[in-house]
Amino acid sequence: MAKQPHLLVEEGDLADVALVPGDPGRVDRIADHCDDAETVAENREYKVVNATYEGTDLTICSTGIGSPSTAIAVEEMAAVGVERFIRVGTTGALQSGIEIGDMVVATGAAKDEGTTKRYEAVEVPAVPDYETLNALVDSAERREAPVHVGPIATDDAFYAETDEFVEAWEDAGLLCVEMEAAALFTLARRKGLSAGAICTVDGNLVEGTQKGETEDEELPDKAKDNVGRAIRIALDAVASL
Repeated sequence: MAKQPHLLVEEGDLADVALVPGDPGRVDRIADHCDDAETVAENREYKVVNATYEGTDLTICSTGIGSPSTAIAVEEMAAVGVERFIRVGTTGALQSGIEIGDMVVATGAAKDEGTTKRYEAVEVPAVPDYETLNALVDSAERREAPVHVGPIATDDAFYAETDEFVEAWEDAGLLCVEMEAAALFTLARRKGLSAGAICTVDGNLVEGTQKGETEDEELPDKAKDNVGRAIRIALDAVASL
């Protein structure tokens, strides 16, 4: 099999399980918690690293921003043998009382993006598998992290998230909005693979706290190093699986 055209990997290069943050810089942050980290490939928005955590081999691969680039990453990793994907990301809360630094584990994602529509009807649910979902919740609870478990929204128009969209998502009981989970869940399900997602809250859209508006020194204690906590929760889940 030739190398995959975007990730530049081939069969045998990657582990069975992959953590998939959006940000290439977060690949290195995750690898810092692991042993034997080795860069496998780096191209465009994709950085691929193999590492070991508590004796478990894993791959870390950035997906870039949004569902289209996430779908490419999942397609190509699945083609070379990856069987389980865990998104480690950030998200904007859609319900009052969900605070910066809280964790959200998704039980499903509203497909408010365009990528999954090329694969299937919008009525088909984008959901994680139970085993991965349960491992993430258990890991968060073991670390005593504030965690919310429920449905989220995946959107692909960051600057078009109007008040009307936010209000509709809030009224529907969706916990937060991000840009990748629906594609991840959809492709994994269609391929008979496993997927889950944990995201840390970096703003609350209904309370008017937008991403990037709060300086680190003004964050509550539980919000400091919130990405680091999400990383540790995801790694613990991998080890438990």
